[in-house]
Amino acid sequence: MLRRYIIEQPTSRLAIWARRMALFSLAATVLAIVIVRAGVLEIRPALATFAVALALAVIALLLAFAAFTVIWKDGLDGMGSALTAILIGIGLLGYPAYLGVKAYKLPWIYDITTDPIDPPRYEALARIRPRDANPVIYAGLSAAEQQRNAYPDIETMEQDATPKAAYEAALAVMTKRKWAVLAKRAPEARRDGQIEAVDRSLIMGFRDDIVVRIRADTDGSSRIDVRSSSRYGTFDFGSNAKRVRALIDDIDDAIGDQKPERPAAPVAKKQKTPPKANQPTAKR
Repeated sequence: MLRRYIIEQPTSRLAIWARRMALFSLAATVLAIVIVRAGVLEIRPALATFAVALALAVIALLLAFAAFTVIWKDGLDGMGSALTAILIGIGLLGYPAYLGVKAYKLPWIYDITTDPIDPPRYEALARIRPRDANPVIYAGLSAAEQQRNAYPDIETMEQDATPKAAYEAALAVMTKRKWAVLAKRAPEARRDGQIEAVDRSLIMGFRDDIVVRIRADTDGSSRIDVRSSSRYGTFDFGSNAKRVRALIDDIDDAIGDQKPERPAAPVAKKQKTPPKANQPTAKR
């Protein structure tokens, strides 16, 4: 009886380590996201964990490409492991690489406002911001000049609507976006209306602070100013400008959709005919 011997080809150790490194980087990335969203640790250790995870993804890619060379040269097994490492590495590094290319043309700022001369001020948010966060005071003329060059379309919005109508439209838009509204103040005769809220980024869940100011103009119309800034980091990848631009557009649409109340038409009063003086009597 003939016996068949199956000779197994040795597997490339580079491919095995590439896959292990890629899986470890994936786990570290997920852990960093969970830490940031849950608020278990401070933001900086979480960012350090995320940076290490991306570095491991780069190493996994290098090991995978080296494994391809060895597999092709020596006829070893391990092609599946190398491909797995490459797919995971590209998946983890793709979005950060896109942000890096995008950041090349953007200014190095993290605070955007429609009124750099008199920006809306954080009040409630200033009391809850951690000490290691970015300052609540606007950066000044240097940041304003960079913003003007990069985002010239971001400016104060003037509306014919009353301050109350503008305030209600802004609050409705921010609530619809599911932002955490922390403070709100309706406009009054000599006081600006203001809304403060917190938004979180889609993937990492970074907190960004937003304030909307509604100010009455001399003719009874409204001036709406928006400010959005990152709590951490000195570069925002254009996210705050994008948020301010979208918020202004949505508030403009919400004001346009409002149906202003028409004042009730005054009821005409019947005038009594005054009696005529010295009215002659009819003779019989």
